[in-house]
Amino acid sequence: MFKTHSEEIIKTKLADLKPLNYNQFRWWRKWDTKNVPLLNQAPLLDKIQNGDFEFSHYFWQAQFSELELNKKLTETKDTQHWIEVTQLERARRKRLWEDFEKDESDKLRTIEKEFLKTFKITKEEYYSELENFDGTLEEFYINCKSKFGIYQQVKSKRGRPPKKK
Repeated sequence: MFKTHSEEIIKTKLADLKPLNYNQFRWWRKWDTKNVPLLNQAPLLDKIQNGDFEFSHYFWQAQFSELELNKKLTETKDTQHWIEVTQLERARRKRLWEDFEKDESDKLRTIEKEFLKTFKITKEEYYSELENFDGTLEEFYINCKSKFGIYQQVKSKRGRPPKKK
């Protein structure tokens, strides 16, 4: 699927994450991000600076799982024993790759929706700008802001309207 990174790189990336306690409903996850994602109402730039759209941490967990499987492969003598020993780890790896793919596609969909909502830009303009741009997401935000401008978003008033005099 993906090239396995070196053990040092994987461990440094996992050191940036916070370890999770065991959860019987999400037993395959061992780490989570340290920062809490902002609410949906938060401005796009704040979400970008908070790291809500950073590369998924499930990738590094899946890479760690691959390392564990490779270690057990060298320790076992025959393939049948390896299959028995690594059954749980292979299930963990499968679920982590599924979480990674889902998380990344959700982030990309959310980024597109937020950019279209924030700027005076069409979907075609968004994709053409994205193809021609080389930089970080924050730099892309600044580029779109200078080229297209931001919608003047009026906050909706909730509750009862004021009484007329």
